[in-house]
Amino acid sequence: MSNVPPESGIRVPAEAMRDFVQALFLKTGMLAEDADLMSRILVDTDLRGVFSHGTQAAAGYVRRLLDGRVNPRPRITIARETVTTRSLDGDGGMGHMPAHQAMQWVVKRAREHGMAAATTRNHFHFGAAGTYSRLALAHACIGIATSSHRYALRSDEPRTVMAANGKSPLSIAIPAGAQPPLVLDMATNLLPWDDALFAKYPFAYFRSLGLAATMQALGGILAGIYRPELAPPRSSWESNQGAFVVAIDVSRFISVVEFKAEMDRYIGDARSLRALSGQEHAELAGGLEWRHERDYSRQGIPIGERHRAELEAVAAEVGIEAPFAGFEHTRFGTLCPE
Repeated sequence: MSNVPPESGIRVPAEAMRDFVQALFLKTGMLAEDADLMSRILVDTDLRGVFSHGTQAAAGYVRRLLDGRVNPRPRITIARETVTTRSLDGDGGMGHMPAHQAMQWVVKRAREHGMAAATTRNHFHFGAAGTYSRLALAHACIGIATSSHRYALRSDEPRTVMAANGKSPLSIAIPAGAQPPLVLDMATNLLPWDDALFAKYPFAYFRSLGLAATMQALGGILAGIYRPELAPPRSSWESNQGAFVVAIDVSRFISVVEFKAEMDRYIGDARSLRALSGQEHAELAGGLEWRHERDYSRQGIPIGERHRAELEAVAAEVGIEAPFAGFEHTRFGTLCPE
């Protein structure tokens, strides 16, 4: 799966895609409100051009739910709680629901107390980390989200210490005013392993490993994903992930008006610089997603042939019709206009 926009395919309105994806999840036995949340998160991710974690992932999720590897009707519970911290148990379901719930809670508590944090555990994949960090933006808060999955490191296998890099995601969302918000949303593996590249750029691999290990500690170990009762054979679910989310109220440090004005100045100045080689626009983190979202909301989400075929296949498996037949196949031009 790739986050490069397809060269050709169909344009699908976001609302039509939401209705379709919601119908897919309803066929798994998922509660209506959970199916609605899944559809909104995945389609919103498509709108930002992060296709790998949007509706491209829906078919795999649906099949795991139908196969009994992921709980379609989890009962999310609070494992621990203080005034500004909370730990949620996802009961073997998709990670999107507990992570979304956790971020909503930490934003509310950050507005009341300045800062708050939460962990989630005992669930499957939670999608794009930027989904959750961005929830803080509308409340003049900074949002942070990371996740990690459970995996074993065996010293008797012929692997280097780079095997400790679990490719965990990290997202930090910082609000602005008129300019696009600054939103870092990345995996912590910076380069594929290559002996020649390592010899030339060892610092890149060491930094990648350091980032990944830190996210593993926060989104995994702190969240409690290695507890024996959450892993097979004691757990019947493929609940191998956890998450860590934080919200920080900007107004506790500086006036929101002043902060947004300075963010606008910084981001605007950066966007006025010369674009990097091969890029059409000079953008900071989150700027390209902002451009995609404006374009795709107006013209429809670009769906390539492989993406469409996978969704049509899983739709046939669950007995519903994919809504793609009436859309004209076309070659896409520039997908991020001025």
